[in-house]
Amino acid sequence: MGNMTHADLEKIWVFIPAFNSAATLESTLRDLPSELTKIVVVDDGSTDNTSQVAKANSVNVITHEKNSGYGATQKSGYKFALDNGAEVVIMLHADYQYDSRVALIMAELILLGNCDLVLGNRIRTRREALDGGMPVWRYLINRLSTIFENVLLGQNLGDFHSGLRAYSAKALNQIRFESNSDNFAFDQELLVQACALGLRIGDIPIPVRYGDDSSSISIIQTIRYGNGALKILSLFMLHKLKIVRNSRFSSK
Repeated sequence: MGNMTHADLEKIWVFIPAFNSAATLESTLRDLPSELTKIVVVDDGSTDNTSQVAKANSVNVITHEKNSGYGATQKSGYKFALDNGAEVVIMLHADYQYDSRVALIMAELILLGNCDLVLGNRIRTRREALDGGMPVWRYLINRLSTIFENVLLGQNLGDFHSGLRAYSAKALNQIRFESNSDNFAFDQELLVQACALGLRIGDIPIPVRYGDDSSSISIIQTIRYGNGALKILSLFMLHKLKIVRNSRFSSK
């Protein structure tokens, strides 16, 4: 890919958080560029055969004995990748909803020094998002919250809620992600922390792909996720205005 060498590829780890993902995990793994061979699946206490599917595809597997939460799964995955020499960590949801064929491009943007974080952007046009199967209510929430967060955080990103992300090790080593929630709010907390540290965030277009087996958090989980996002944004603004300082927004 471009000027990427074998040595560059050895620096890239793919991390897949998974919970009851047996139906889609193999397709998700097969979609990845074949050059990416360092892969770890973190099975968060699944009750199906998610771990067995991962092992059958010859990838590293970390198993949580009980369901610990989406955030806790990410903490395990990033720690494993960093401990094993990653310079770039690509996080990919296991539900086959994201077109990971662009993963090498995302990693190259980081290795070139253009970005510290790269997000997959599913929202290019309303028609494309809805034709790709995104529920109308989810599209509306995504658009409103992304606009709000862009304004508040000074960004210009297309999709703040993507499940395909690439991080530099430098970024992950700066962000205090260990102090974040163990639930779905983790993603938003990490992005707000990245903005607070002045890290460079970019995005890359990917098609919307909602299938019958694609996982989707419930409306109740979405409300909790939204509450978590509002909480971290409020803490960030208090910190930025120097009203209440918060160590979560400082570098490790």
